[in-house]
Formats: sequence, C-alpha cells, structure tokens
Amino acid sequence: MARLNDALSDSLKSDNSLLKSVTDYFLEAKGKQIRPMLVILSSKLFGQISRATLDAAVAVELLHSASLIHDDVVDESPARRGRRSVNSIWDNRVSVLVGDYFVSCALKAAIATGDTSIINIIAELGKELARGEIDQIETADSHTIDEERYFNVINQKTASLFSSCMKMGAISNGASEREVEILSTFGEKLGLCFQIKDDIFDYFTNEKLGKPTGSDLAEGKVSLPLIYAIRTGNDRENSDMRALLSKERLTQGEIATLIEYAKKMGGIEYAEETMKRLEAEAIAELAPFGKNEITDSLINILHYITVRNY
Repeated sequence: MARLNDALSDSLKSDNSLLKSVTDYFLEAKGKQIRPMLVILSSKLFGQISRATLDAAVAVELLHSASLIHDDVVDESPARRGRRSVNSIWDNRVSVLVGDYFVSCALKAAIATGDTSIINIIAELGKELARGEIDQIETADSHTIDEERYFNVINQKTASLFSSCMKMGAISNGASEREVEILSTFGEKLGLCFQIKDDIFDYFTNEKLGKPTGSDLAEGKVSLPLIYAIRTGNDRENSDMRALLSKERLTQGEIATLIEYAKKMGGIEYAEETMKRLEAEAIAELAPFGKNEITDSLINILHYITVRNY
C-alpha cells in the first residue's frame, strides 16, 4: 500500500499550482482504499505483486476518485469523507476539470500496465459508472420504486467497480479466464453489500459519514429499505407514503416520515438480511482458492463492509 500511494502521488504530479493544491487536498483524505486493496489481494492469489498490478490499482483508484469529484458537483454535496468537498472549497469549474484530470491519469496508469484487457476494463468501467449515475437520475425523476431497477443501478454504479478491481488484479498476474470470472463475481457481490450498507446509513444520523440523514431521499433516490416497505404495505398509510414519493421535492419532515415508515415496516431488517445473503454467496465464490492468508483477507474486508458503522 505504501508503494501504491507513492505511485498514486507520482501519477498526479503537476507544475500547475492550483491543480497541485486541489490534488494534494483530495489525497490528504484517502479514504479506506478498499478498491486498490482488492486489486492487490486478487493479484497476490497468483504470486508476487508486479508493477502492472500497482498500475492497475492506481488506475482504478484514480477513476473512482474522479467519479467522486464529479458526483459532488452533480449532487451539490458540501462534504466528502467528513470534510469539505472539492467543489465547496473551489468551484464547479475547477472540480469538473480536476475530475477530468484524474480520468486522464487513470487511463495513463492503465496503459502503463501494458495489458489491453486491463485498459479495456478501465474504459468499460468508466462507461458503467456514468451510466449507473444517469440511470439513478432517471429513476429518481420518474419516481420509480422497483427493487430490480434498484439492483440494476447499484450494480452499475458500485458493484461494477469492485468487480473490476478483482478482475484487474487477477489478470495482472496471469490468472486463467475461469479464475478471473470467479473473482469478478466475488467483487460484484461485495460491491452490492457495500452499496446496501451505504444506503442503510441514510436512515440514521452519523456525522462521520459527512452527509445528513435522508440526503438520498432529498435527491429523490429511494433505496432498498423503503422500496421493501412500500412494496409490502397495502393500507392507507402506504398510499400516503407513495403520494409523498411522487412529489418533486420533500421537506425535512416528510423525509423523516418516510424514514420512520421504512423502519416500522421492517425495511432495515430486510436490507440487512439481503446483504448477509450476498455476503455468504460471495464467501462461497472463494472456495476454489482454498483457505489461506489472501482469501482470509478478502473475507475480512467483506465482513468489515457489512458490519462497519460509517
């Protein structure tokens, strides 16, 4: 990870003072770096870490970072990782351009691997992340409340990222097509767990998250707990909740009402159970690789994702 972070800093070097200030600020709060960890661990299943593995890890971390910077512009988010977002310190012009810079650096890192499969994964991932965000906007604007649509969106905007991490790590160290496929499925299920857990947080107050309770609902995003509650209820109160969700803009009081309804109807428990099922399925995917230090680490990361509190 030390080598990774050195490579990450090197890839973003610039003689432009403004660009350097923004990139330095963003890198000060690196986050958990779960995604590059997965690239490295996936590669280690097949031997020692190569330079291609590190370049692949840098590429995916930079592309992910670019998506966060751009998302904060789209969502007008004032905070990221417990402190002010890039767009709230500088402005949208700078944020969009810095995000673009990160994308270009990600592509350059992917090319440095010398592997066209990894370059293709990064290119496809960029498409999936953008399409997932657009589908989410469309779903919110049309007030669609559908579990299948929800999973389609989180597969594109979150699970695809984790799946790509596992694939790139394995490919960078010569894994077979079948081994890459297995690890890709593990990453996909891990990513679904990650997003479900993240969505559950929106129903509770936690300052460490850097966003207020109900922020997703304020943007029209209906996640699994409330989808379940709306789908299972059939009384007058349920009709009232559906009416609220058809509104273009919700008050804080209306958001609080929807959150409490989701909790009362067992939405949180349903989301937790779904996540735990996916966690078990993901662990089962690792069976062909046996029990060892690397598979233990992958399972530990998965478990951390499902039990974390921020």
